[in-house]
Amino acid sequence: MEKPTAYPKIHSVKPTKEKELLVTFDNGVQKLYDCSPLLKHDAFRVLEDEAVFQCARPDPHGYAVIWNDDVDLSESEIWLNGKEPNKRTG
Repeated sequence: MEKPTAYPKIHSVKPTKEKELLVTFDNGVQKLYDCSPLLKHDAFRVLEDEAVFQCARPDPHGYAVIWNDDVDLSESEIWLNGKEPNKRTG
């Protein structure tokens, strides 16, 4: 029997104005995850409200980014589908 794949845990989350999340994992890797495609789904529509979106935070155990009791995004989704952040500054 194959062992389930373990993903790094989420250490910190920084929401951006562009509906993206800059996520830092416990192994030091950063991923930029675009949440805008999620907004077409009813479960994530509440994130259209900028005040709600900016409340993104890591789940206490690092398994997800959470906004409230109903809306979250798993660490595996962000790890697999997030992009490396652009190294440029400014």
